[in-house]
Amino acid sequence: MNFNASRNVGQPGGLRKAKRVSDVAAMGAPTPTPAFAPAAPYAPGYPPAGPPPPYQEGIQLDTQDFNSSAPAANYGFMPPGFPQSSPNPAQLGSMLQQPIVQDMALQYGNELAAAGRAAVQRELGKYVPVSRLRYYFAVDTRYVLRKLMLIMFPYTHKEWMVKYDQNSPVQPRDDLNAPDLYIPCMGYVTYILLAGFMLGLQHRFSPEQIGIQASSALAYIIFEMILYLVTLYITNTHTNLKTLDLLAFSGYKYTTMIGSLLGGLLLSKMGYYCTLVYSSVALSYFLVKTLRLQLLSGSMATEPPQQYGGYPAYGGNPYAEQWSKPSSAGGTKRRVYFLLFVAVTQPLLSWWLTAHLVPNAGPAASVPPPAR
Repeated sequence: MNFNASRNVGQPGGLRKAKRVSDVAAMGAPTPTPAFAPAAPYAPGYPPAGPPPPYQEGIQLDTQDFNSSAPAANYGFMPPGFPQSSPNPAQLGSMLQQPIVQDMALQYGNELAAAGRAAVQRELGKYVPVSRLRYYFAVDTRYVLRKLMLIMFPYTHKEWMVKYDQNSPVQPRDDLNAPDLYIPCMGYVTYILLAGFMLGLQHRFSPEQIGIQASSALAYIIFEMILYLVTLYITNTHTNLKTLDLLAFSGYKYTTMIGSLLGGLLLSKMGYYCTLVYSSVALSYFLVKTLRLQLLSGSMATEPPQQYGGYPAYGGNPYAEQWSKPSSAGGTKRRVYFLLFVAVTQPLLSWWLTAHLVPNAGPAASVPPPAR
Protein backbone atom coordinates (compact mmCIF):
# COMPACT_ATOMS: atom_id res chain seq x y z
CA MET A 1 0.00 0.00 0.00
CA ASN A 2 1.12 3.48 -0.85
CA PHE A 3 0.63 6.57 1.28
CA ASN A 4 -0.40 9.78 -0.48
CA ALA A 5 -0.95 12.81 1.70
CA SER A 6 -2.55 14.90 -1.13
CA ARG A 7 -5.43 12.53 -1.46
CA ASN A 8 -6.87 13.66 1.81
CA VAL A 9 -7.10 17.32 0.78
CA GLY A 10 -10.41 18.58 -0.58
CA GLN A 11 -12.45 15.54 0.37
CA PRO A 12 -15.68 15.97 2.30
CA GLY A 13 -15.42 15.19 5.88
CA GLY A 14 -12.08 16.81 6.41
CA LEU A 15 -8.89 14.97 6.86
CA ARG A 16 -8.73 11.26 6.66
CA LYS A 17 -6.64 8.91 8.63
CA ALA A 18 -3.22 8.44 7.15
CA LYS A 19 -2.48 5.07 5.77
CA ARG A 20 0.72 3.18 6.35
CA VAL A 21 2.61 2.16 3.32
CA SER A 22 4.98 -0.69 3.08
CA ASP A 23 6.92 0.61 0.12
CA VAL A 24 9.96 2.24 1.56
CA ALA A 25 11.21 3.23 -1.82
CA ALA A 26 8.28 5.60 -2.18
CA MET A 27 9.56 7.66 0.77
CA GLY A 28 12.84 8.53 -0.90
CA ALA A 29 16.45 7.46 -0.35
CA PRO A 30 17.94 8.06 3.19
CA THR A 31 20.74 10.50 3.75
CA PRO A 32 24.08 8.68 3.50
CA THR A 33 26.34 8.62 6.65
CA PRO A 34 29.58 10.52 6.11
CA ALA A 35 32.78 8.51 6.27
CA PHE A 36 35.11 8.89 9.35
CA ALA A 37 37.89 11.33 8.60
CA PRO A 38 40.08 12.31 11.61
CA ALA A 39 41.33 15.86 11.78
CA ALA A 40 44.93 14.85 12.45
CA PRO A 41 46.68 11.66 11.53
CA TYR A 42 47.19 9.13 14.41
CA ALA A 43 50.71 9.34 15.79
CA PRO A 44 51.38 6.63 18.38
CA GLY A 45 53.95 7.35 21.16
CA TYR A 46 55.71 4.03 20.75
CA PRO A 47 57.09 2.57 17.58
CA PRO A 48 55.26 -0.38 16.14
CA ALA A 49 56.39 -3.68 17.51
CA GLY A 50 58.58 -5.63 15.17
CA PRO A 51 58.64 -9.33 14.67
CA PRO A 52 59.57 -11.41 17.75
CA PRO A 53 63.23 -12.37 18.14
CA PRO A 54 64.18 -15.75 16.92
CA TYR A 55 64.25 -18.59 19.43
CA GLN A 56 67.67 -19.19 21.01
CA GLU A 57 68.67 -22.17 23.03
CA GLY A 58 70.42 -21.84 26.39
CA ILE A 59 69.95 -19.67 29.49
CA GLN A 60 69.41 -15.98 29.13
CA LEU A 61 71.49 -13.97 31.63
CA ASP A 62 70.70 -10.41 32.53
CA THR A 63 73.66 -8.16 31.97
CA GLN A 64 74.47 -5.65 34.70
CA ASP A 65 76.28 -2.42 34.21
CA PHE A 66 78.71 -2.06 37.09
CA ASN A 67 79.66 1.45 36.06
CA SER A 68 76.22 2.83 36.82
CA SER A 69 75.68 4.30 40.30
CA ALA A 70 73.15 2.71 42.66
CA PRO A 71 69.99 4.69 43.37
CA ALA A 72 70.03 6.73 46.55
CA ALA A 73 68.43 5.07 49.53
CA ASN A 74 65.27 6.54 50.95
CA TYR A 75 65.85 7.02 54.70
CA GLY A 76 63.29 9.72 55.19
CA PHE A 77 59.56 9.88 55.18
CA MET A 78 59.21 11.20 51.63
CA PRO A 79 57.45 9.07 49.02
CA PRO A 80 59.61 7.36 46.40
CA GLY A 81 58.61 9.87 43.75
CA PHE A 82 60.15 12.84 45.51
CA PRO A 83 63.87 13.55 45.31
CA GLN A 84 65.97 12.52 48.32
CA SER A 85 68.88 14.58 49.63
CA SER A 86 71.53 13.70 52.26
CA PRO A 87 71.34 15.69 55.55
CA ASN A 88 73.62 18.66 55.84
CA PRO A 89 75.96 18.60 58.93
CA ALA A 90 75.18 22.24 59.62
CA GLN A 91 71.46 21.53 59.59
CA LEU A 92 71.96 18.47 61.80
CA GLY A 93 73.97 20.51 64.33
CA SER A 94 71.38 23.26 64.43
CA MET A 95 68.66 20.66 64.96
CA LEU A 96 70.54 19.16 67.91
CA GLN A 97 70.80 22.60 69.48
CA GLN A 98 67.05 22.98 69.65
CA PRO A 99 65.73 23.00 73.27
CA ILE A 100 63.06 20.40 72.57
CA VAL A 101 65.65 17.99 71.12
CA GLN A 102 67.97 18.52 74.11
CA ASP A 103 65.10 17.92 76.54
CA MET A 104 64.18 14.69 74.78
CA ALA A 105 67.80 13.53 74.84
CA LEU A 106 68.12 14.40 78.53
CA GLN A 107 64.91 12.57 79.38
CA TYR A 108 65.99 9.51 77.41
CA GLY A 109 69.38 9.54 79.15
CA ASN A 110 67.75 9.73 82.58
CA GLU A 111 65.43 6.84 81.77
CA LEU A 112 68.35 4.78 80.46
CA ALA A 113 70.43 5.50 83.58
CA ALA A 114 67.49 4.62 85.86
CA ALA A 115 66.95 1.34 84.00
CA GLY A 116 70.65 0.48 84.29
CA ARG A 117 70.70 1.35 87.99
CA ALA A 118 67.65 -0.82 88.62
CA ALA A 119 69.23 -3.73 86.72
CA VAL A 120 72.48 -3.42 88.71
CA GLN A 121 70.62 -3.28 92.02
CA ARG A 122 68.50 -6.28 91.05
CA GLU A 123 71.51 -8.39 90.09
CA LEU A 124 73.55 -7.21 93.08
CA GLY A 125 70.67 -7.84 95.47
CA LYS A 126 70.79 -11.56 94.62
CA TYR A 127 74.19 -11.89 96.28
CA VAL A 128 74.65 -8.85 98.55
CA PRO A 129 71.83 -7.53 100.78
CA VAL A 130 72.22 -3.89 99.78
CA SER A 131 69.07 -2.70 101.54
CA ARG A 132 70.20 -4.36 104.77
CA LEU A 133 73.69 -2.88 104.51
CA ARG A 134 72.20 0.61 104.41
CA TYR A 135 70.80 0.03 107.88
CA TYR A 136 74.25 -0.77 109.32
CA PHE A 137 75.79 2.39 107.85
CA ALA A 138 73.03 4.80 108.93
CA VAL A 139 75.23 6.60 111.49
CA ASP A 140 76.29 10.14 112.30
CA THR A 141 79.17 11.78 114.19
CA ARG A 142 77.33 11.89 117.50
CA TYR A 143 76.55 8.18 117.35
CA VAL A 144 80.17 7.26 116.50
CA LEU A 145 81.58 9.22 119.44
CA ARG A 146 79.03 7.83 121.88
CA LYS A 147 79.57 4.27 120.61
CA LEU A 148 83.34 4.51 121.04
CA MET A 149 82.89 5.79 124.58
CA LEU A 150 80.45 2.94 125.27
CA ILE A 151 82.94 0.32 124.05
CA MET A 152 85.78 1.74 126.12
CA PHE A 153 83.68 2.61 129.22
CA PRO A 154 80.62 0.32 129.26
CA TYR A 155 80.25 0.07 133.05
CA THR A 156 77.98 3.07 133.54
CA HIS A 157 75.52 2.17 130.78
CA LYS A 158 72.17 0.87 132.06
CA GLU A 159 69.83 0.29 129.11
CA TRP A 160 71.04 -2.43 126.69
CA MET A 161 67.77 -3.24 124.91
CA VAL A 162 67.61 -2.59 121.15
CA LYS A 163 64.67 -0.40 120.16
CA TYR A 164 62.17 -1.54 117.52
CA ASP A 165 59.79 0.39 115.32
CA GLN A 166 56.95 -1.82 113.97
CA ASN A 167 58.92 -5.10 114.00
CA SER A 168 62.02 -3.45 112.48
CA PRO A 169 65.04 -2.26 114.52
CA VAL A 170 65.70 1.44 114.80
CA GLN A 171 68.64 2.81 112.83
CA PRO A 172 71.95 3.12 114.69
CA ARG A 173 71.90 6.92 114.59
CA ASP A 174 68.77 6.81 116.75
CA ASP A 175 69.71 3.86 118.97
CA LEU A 176 73.06 3.53 120.72
CA ASN A 177 72.61 -0.22 121.28
CA ALA A 178 72.05 -1.04 117.60
CA PRO A 179 75.00 -2.71 115.82
CA ASP A 180 76.72 -0.92 112.95
CA LEU A 181 79.42 -1.66 110.41
CA TYR A 182 80.86 1.84 110.09
CA ILE A 183 83.05 1.62 113.20
CA PRO A 184 84.43 -1.87 112.26
CA CYS A 185 85.28 -0.71 108.72
CA MET A 186 86.99 2.48 109.88
CA GLY A 187 88.72 0.53 112.65
CA TYR A 188 90.07 -1.96 110.12
CA VAL A 189 91.55 0.80 107.94
CA THR A 190 92.97 2.64 110.95
CA TYR A 191 94.57 -0.56 112.23
CA ILE A 192 96.35 -1.13 108.89
CA LEU A 193 97.69 2.44 108.80
CA LEU A 194 98.82 2.34 112.43
CA ALA A 195 100.52 -1.01 111.91
CA GLY A 196 102.47 0.43 108.96
CA PHE A 197 103.48 3.44 111.04
CA MET A 198 104.75 1.28 113.90
CA LEU A 199 106.64 -0.98 111.51
CA GLY A 200 108.24 2.11 110.03
CA LEU A 201 109.44 3.24 113.46
CA GLN A 202 111.12 -0.15 113.86
CA HIS A 203 112.64 -0.01 110.34
CA ARG A 204 110.64 -3.03 109.26
CA PHE A 205 108.29 -1.24 106.89
CA SER A 206 107.80 -2.40 103.31
CA PRO A 207 104.84 -2.37 100.92
CA GLU A 208 104.61 -6.12 101.27
CA GLN A 209 104.18 -5.78 105.04
CA ILE A 210 101.13 -3.56 104.58
CA GLY A 211 99.59 -6.19 102.31
CA ILE A 212 100.41 -8.94 104.80
CA GLN A 213 98.81 -7.05 107.68
CA ALA A 214 95.65 -6.24 105.68
CA SER A 215 95.21 -9.76 104.35
CA SER A 216 95.90 -11.32 107.76
CA ALA A 217 93.30 -9.17 109.52
CA LEU A 218 90.74 -9.89 106.80
CA ALA A 219 91.46 -13.62 106.85
CA TYR A 220 91.12 -13.80 110.63
CA ILE A 221 87.77 -12.05 110.69
CA ILE A 222 86.47 -14.36 107.93
CA PHE A 223 87.74 -17.38 109.87
CA GLU A 224 86.11 -16.00 113.00
CA MET A 225 82.73 -15.61 111.27
CA ILE A 226 82.89 -19.14 109.87
CA LEU A 227 83.77 -20.48 113.31
CA TYR A 228 80.80 -18.76 114.93
CA LEU A 229 78.32 -19.86 112.25
CA VAL A 230 79.55 -23.46 112.32
CA THR A 231 79.31 -23.51 116.11
CA LEU A 232 75.71 -22.31 116.00
CA TYR A 233 74.87 -24.89 113.35
CA ILE A 234 76.51 -27.84 115.11
CA THR A 235 75.01 -27.04 118.50
CA ASN A 236 71.61 -26.40 116.89
CA THR A 237 71.36 -23.03 118.61
CA HIS A 238 68.71 -20.65 117.29
CA THR A 239 69.23 -16.96 118.00
CA ASN A 240 67.91 -13.64 116.77
CA LEU A 241 71.39 -12.62 115.62
CA LYS A 242 71.97 -12.22 111.90
CA THR A 243 75.26 -12.76 110.11
CA LEU A 244 75.84 -9.02 109.73
CA ASP A 245 75.15 -8.56 113.45
CA LEU A 246 77.91 -11.05 114.28
CA LEU A 247 80.21 -9.28 111.82
CA ALA A 248 79.51 -5.93 113.48
CA PHE A 249 80.15 -7.21 117.01
CA SER A 250 83.30 -8.99 115.86
CA GLY A 251 84.60 -5.80 114.26
CA TYR A 252 84.42 -3.82 117.49
CA LYS A 253 87.67 -5.46 118.61
CA TYR A 254 89.57 -3.10 116.28
CA THR A 255 88.86 -0.37 118.82
CA THR A 256 90.69 -2.45 121.44
CA MET A 257 93.54 -3.17 119.04
CA ILE A 258 94.02 0.50 118.15
CA GLY A 259 94.00 1.57 121.80
CA SER A 260 96.55 -1.13 122.68
CA LEU A 261 98.86 -0.10 119.83
CA LEU A 262 98.69 3.54 120.90
CA GLY A 263 99.56 2.52 124.46
CA GLY A 264 102.51 0.50 123.17
CA LEU A 265 103.61 3.39 120.96
CA LEU A 266 103.80 5.71 123.97
CA LEU A 267 104.96 3.38 126.76
CA SER A 268 106.38 0.37 124.88
CA LYS A 269 105.51 -3.10 126.17
CA MET A 270 104.25 -2.06 129.57
CA GLY A 271 101.79 0.46 128.16
CA TYR A 272 100.67 -2.02 125.53
CA TYR A 273 99.78 -4.78 127.99
CA CYS A 274 98.09 -2.44 130.47
CA THR A 275 95.92 -0.94 127.73
CA LEU A 276 95.22 -4.38 126.25
CA VAL A 277 94.05 -5.83 129.57
CA TYR A 278 91.73 -2.93 130.36
CA SER A 279 90.27 -2.66 126.84
CA SER A 280 89.80 -6.45 126.62
CA VAL A 281 87.85 -6.52 129.88
CA ALA A 282 85.73 -3.58 128.70
CA LEU A 283 85.09 -5.23 125.34
CA SER A 284 84.08 -8.53 126.94
CA TYR A 285 81.71 -6.73 129.31
CA PHE A 286 80.21 -4.81 126.38
CA LEU A 287 79.70 -7.99 124.33
CA VAL A 288 78.13 -9.91 127.22
CA LYS A 289 75.69 -7.13 127.98
CA THR A 290 74.79 -6.54 124.32
CA LEU A 291 74.59 -10.11 123.06
CA ARG A 292 72.88 -11.53 126.14
CA LEU A 293 69.48 -10.10 125.26
CA GLN A 294 69.65 -11.17 121.62
CA LEU A 295 71.06 -14.62 122.32
CA LEU A 296 68.77 -15.55 125.20
CA SER A 297 65.61 -14.11 123.63
CA GLY A 298 65.24 -17.22 121.50
CA SER A 299 65.08 -19.47 124.56
CA MET A 300 61.72 -18.06 125.62
CA ALA A 301 59.99 -19.52 122.60
CA THR A 302 58.10 -22.73 123.25
CA GLU A 303 59.50 -25.81 121.63
CA PRO A 304 57.23 -28.05 119.53
CA PRO A 305 55.67 -31.02 121.36
CA GLN A 306 57.12 -34.46 120.88
CA GLN A 307 55.21 -37.06 118.87
CA TYR A 308 54.61 -40.60 120.14
CA GLY A 309 52.93 -42.91 117.66
CA GLY A 310 51.40 -40.03 115.72
CA TYR A 311 49.76 -38.48 118.81
CA PRO A 312 51.06 -35.41 120.64
CA ALA A 313 52.51 -36.08 124.06
CA TYR A 314 50.83 -32.99 125.47
CA GLY A 315 48.89 -29.94 124.39
CA GLY A 316 46.02 -31.90 122.83
CA ASN A 317 43.95 -32.44 125.99
CA PRO A 318 43.21 -30.26 129.01
CA TYR A 319 45.13 -32.63 131.30
CA ALA A 320 48.41 -32.16 129.45
CA GLU A 321 49.87 -30.00 132.23
CA GLN A 322 50.58 -33.06 134.35
CA TRP A 323 52.92 -34.46 131.69
CA SER A 324 56.55 -33.35 131.79
CA LYS A 325 57.20 -30.86 129.00
CA PRO A 326 60.62 -30.70 127.33
CA SER A 327 62.70 -28.09 129.08
CA SER A 328 64.65 -25.40 127.24
CA ALA A 329 67.46 -25.45 129.79
CA GLY A 330 69.74 -27.25 127.35
CA GLY A 331 69.18 -24.55 124.70
CA THR A 332 69.80 -21.80 127.24
CA LYS A 333 73.07 -23.39 128.33
CA ARG A 334 74.23 -23.62 124.72
CA ARG A 335 73.49 -19.94 124.22
CA VAL A 336 75.37 -19.02 127.38
CA TYR A 337 78.36 -21.08 126.28
CA PHE A 338 78.35 -19.45 122.87
CA LEU A 339 78.18 -16.01 124.50
CA LEU A 340 81.20 -16.80 126.66
CA PHE A 341 83.02 -18.21 123.66
CA VAL A 342 82.56 -14.94 121.74
CA ALA A 343 83.55 -12.83 124.75
CA VAL A 344 86.80 -14.80 125.19
CA THR A 345 87.91 -15.10 121.56
CA GLN A 346 87.73 -11.35 120.89
CA PRO A 347 90.53 -10.38 123.37
CA LEU A 348 92.65 -13.34 122.24
CA LEU A 349 92.43 -12.28 118.59
CA SER A 350 93.20 -8.69 119.56
CA TRP A 351 96.40 -9.82 121.27
CA TRP A 352 97.37 -12.14 118.42
CA LEU A 353 97.06 -9.42 115.77
CA THR A 354 98.91 -6.68 117.67
CA ALA A 355 101.62 -8.31 119.81
CA HIS A 356 104.20 -8.50 117.00
CA LEU A 357 103.80 -4.79 116.17
CA VAL A 358 104.82 -3.36 119.57
CA PRO A 359 108.47 -2.28 119.92
CA ASN A 360 110.49 -3.46 122.90
CA ALA A 361 111.48 0.09 123.82
CA GLY A 362 109.90 3.51 123.50
CA PRO A 363 109.70 5.44 120.24
CA ALA A 364 112.83 7.44 121.07
CA ALA A 365 114.92 4.31 121.60
CA SER A 366 113.65 2.64 118.43
CA VAL A 367 115.16 5.38 116.23
CA PRO A 368 118.83 4.57 115.47
CA PRO A 369 121.43 7.25 116.15
CA PRO A 370 122.61 9.26 113.14
CA ALA A 371 125.73 7.99 111.42
CA ARG A 372 128.89 10.03 111.94
